[in-house]
Amino acid sequence: MAKAKSPSGRRTQPVQPAIAGNAVAAEMAAPKKRTSIPQFISQVRAEGRKIVWPSRKETWITSVMVLIMVVIAAIFFFVVDAGLSVASRYILAIGQ
Repeated sequence: MAKAKSPSGRRTQPVQPAIAGNAVAAEMAAPKKRTSIPQFISQVRAEGRKIVWPSRKETWITSVMVLIMVVIAAIFFFVVDAGLSVASRYILAIGQ
């Protein structure tokens, strides 16, 4: 079985299950440093600047593709529903 690659392309090591003795040692490790509110806000703003928004053209093309797929799905389910309806009426007519 192949190991998953990280975004940097390096293979990651599999995670070993914790043994009771190791679990206690891991819990006693140094606690995570708390982030202050101003630092948290600056980190959020920095992450927000990394967002790449789609262009107006990409948004339009994607919206049209979604609309086309919805129409195709609606037609497909209409045909299947009509076919099943006809088939059920035919089967029920046999019994009368």
